[in-house]
Amino acid sequence: MGRIIVALTVLVAIIEGVAKPETGGILALALVVLGIVYAITEVDAEDATGELAVVIASGAAVSSGALGGLDVIAGIGSHLNAILGQIVVALYAGAATVLVVRIVNRLKG
Repeated sequence: MGRIIVALTVLVAIIEGVAKPETGGILALALVVLGIVYAITEVDAEDATGELAVVIASGAAVSSGALGGLDVIAGIGSHLNAILGQIVVALYAGAATVLVVRIVNRLKG
């Protein structure tokens, strides 16, 4: 199931990043839901170090402009930046979900 979620996330990120359709935010919501579902089904909340490291590194790279060098790739650089930015939306949702699941697990005992 994890591969299907990842494939759907990439597909939605490509559509949202490249085409930028007027959907009223439904594709962004789909990315968040996919990130949540992936985190619940595929990530161990008690040992999520690897997942969280990927989220932190990806988010920092996209938000800092470190991937701005991709813009020099003629024709596709700006699209790659937009696609990666959308993928980070799903990663952030997954990280928040891991945090919530871990808190719930701690409260349950």
